[in-house]
Amino acid sequence: MKIVEVPPSGPCVTGRHVGAGGLLLLHLQDLTETLQQQNQVQAEFRGTDEPCPYCPENDKQSDPAEDNFPRPVQPVQLPVFPWVQRSSLINPRDISAAHITKSHRKLLLKSTPLVQQRNVDPPGQIKENPERLTQVQQSRQRLMREVCAKYTSGSTKQTITRMHVSRIFVEDKHKLLYCEVPKAGCSNWKRVLMVLQGLASSTGEIQHDEVHYGNHLKRLDSFDQKGIIRRLKTYTKVLFLREPFERLVSAFRDKFESPNSYYHPVFGKPIISKYRSNATQYALRTGAGVTFKEFIQYLLDVHRPVGMDIHWEPVGHLCSPCLLDYDFIGKFETLEEEANFLLRSIGAPSNLTFPSFKDRNPNAERTSLDITRRYFAQLNVTERQRAYDFYYMDYLMFNYSKPFKDLY
Repeated sequence: MKIVEVPPSGPCVTGRHVGAGGLLLLHLQDLTETLQQQNQVQAEFRGTDEPCPYCPENDKQSDPAEDNFPRPVQPVQLPVFPWVQRSSLINPRDISAAHITKSHRKLLLKSTPLVQQRNVDPPGQIKENPERLTQVQQSRQRLMREVCAKYTSGSTKQTITRMHVSRIFVEDKHKLLYCEVPKAGCSNWKRVLMVLQGLASSTGEIQHDEVHYGNHLKRLDSFDQKGIIRRLKTYTKVLFLREPFERLVSAFRDKFESPNSYYHPVFGKPIISKYRSNATQYALRTGAGVTFKEFIQYLLDVHRPVGMDIHWEPVGHLCSPCLLDYDFIGKFETLEEEANFLLRSIGAPSNLTFPSFKDRNPNAERTSLDITRRYFAQLNVTERQRAYDFYYMDYLMFNYSKPFKDLY
């Protein structure tokens, strides 16, 4: 395995080509497009009143201990994780770019191993016992690896760039790597990491701004090449995610239905300008009042007026699961139970449990399956299908059922 330095990003790419005859497999492509788009958003954000919360940091943290890294460290077996069977890493550039047609999907899902893994852990059905949770992890890892294997060309070349690990936070004391997936409990996970790191005595005392703007946590891409490789080989790599449509609706409600001095001017203004006929001057000036249908039009547009954002980026882009082969795959639907199981497994303090409070808009109802369906009812069948296509690999890889019966 090697780390490849990537030159600065070029012009922002704002679209993905989706043909009428099928879906181009962009879900596991290299993350260059995503970071280029974030660079564009950072540039567009200059001049607004609030610090850009998700723009890449310019200052890299160094680790002097890594400068004299003697030799590659062999992978460490983790006895507390009996389900972990480390496999060879997969290059996302090897993912096939073939179109997925309706018949192709049916053929893929008829594969016996995948069928056996479908719906083995429906939301809310996990019981509180380590044996059951261990079996769930084994099933999730098998499914992830099988899906990844089906979308690779068989190349053995291993390439990891800093971009692939740019969303991963590092907690050295307990040897934990956590990939941030927004709208899947990431704010509270950052609080947990801060407590593990000794920066706070409890998660309840850490305010929202300290979590997101305090710059207290190290990212994996802030280390040198040897430090990145050593941690990827020896640390526990953790990923928590959420039902894709529910995560999307949660992001929309948070960023566009509540006052927001970043998302309204940066995303709302161009979305309203392009997709709303006879928009008022107030809407064009402020970017407030984006509808869910307009938001989906933006998401699915191959010529988006503004780039992507991590809050609705597919997990395959954010965390590169086929490349990094995560040791623990948790789900938002059973977040507290699985997070606490993980914390006990890594030897976290016994008084540290995963917090259950809502970080933003605490008085608003949490986005549920019923709320998600109400939002998607505003779309026609074609728009729902294309949205499902956009997140198809996340649905398949992480064992989420189709949210609507008329989808294929």
